[in-house]
Amino acid sequence: MILWIAFISFIIFALALDLGVFNRNPHEIKTKEATAWTIVWVTIALLFSGVVYMAFQNNWVGNPTNLTPTQAVLKYITGYLIELSLSVDNIFLIALIFSSFQIAKKYQHEVLFYGVLGAIIFRAIMIVFGVALINKFSWIIYVFGAFLIFTALKMLLTHDKPQNPKDSRLYKWIKKIYPVSRSVYGGAFFMKRGKIRFATPLFVVVILIELTDLFFALDSIPAILAITADPFIVFSSNILAVMGLRSMYFLIVGMLDKFKYISYSLIVILAFVGIKMILSHHVDIPDWLSLSVIAFSLGAGMVASTISEKKAAKSLTEG
Repeated sequence: MILWIAFISFIIFALALDLGVFNRNPHEIKTKEATAWTIVWVTIALLFSGVVYMAFQNNWVGNPTNLTPTQAVLKYITGYLIELSLSVDNIFLIALIFSSFQIAKKYQHEVLFYGVLGAIIFRAIMIVFGVALINKFSWIIYVFGAFLIFTALKMLLTHDKPQNPKDSRLYKWIKKIYPVSRSVYGGAFFMKRGKIRFATPLFVVVILIELTDLFFALDSIPAILAITADPFIVFSSNILAVMGLRSMYFLIVGMLDKFKYISYSLIVILAFVGIKMILSHHVDIPDWLSLSVIAFSLGAGMVASTISEKKAAKSLTEG
């Protein structure tokens, strides 16, 4: 229980330090700053595997799934990599939302801050219910597995057909219940014109990103639950990956077009995890194999994208 409190306190402290000290004044996050913070959060996540080892060695968080310290660390790292890889697809959509609503780069960090805050709350709730469902109804794992495979097939069929966020039903629904201004007014979420109070596009983007992450969590939470149903491992790996999402966004947003085959990597990962969930009661797929499939899929997607980019550049030069 003490470790749970310490971990949650650390996350709250990190969020307060982020917005209250390092990013008190809105500014554009450059590649150098984004790289530094990405390294910080990845390092923290990897070092935390040591905490996980000691926690399971000394029974600091209980051990409902009877894991050895080594098994706990493997499951933690696998869960972290799954969430981190699935976050890449989320970054594509966030970039599309910012572009569609013409949000200036200096305000994007604050919007993502509130997005992360909401993501932590939503995911904590979903993890509690997800773990409870798996522990109470063992057959629910088949439902989660089928859902992940369905999501992978859907991504395969629609990944090259991005929808404009302004054409979404969600945006139209927001406009119906509260007036929305056409322009962004500095960093304000609301503005008043005459006697009418308007929500600015900045506020709309916060809502869209919150709900977008909620939809993505429907994929990522079951995916991690396929690795383990231990609540501490699921929660810590998921939250630490989400905490690094903002800096990762600013680091790779300018390179999204260069990694056009990464979406196929995510499809493979979702399909594999879905199959693993369906077979979990009949076939024991080792953690090292899951970790290898995730790493190989991401690596293959990046290599294929790089080769394709070089071929395209070469053909343009020769042409």
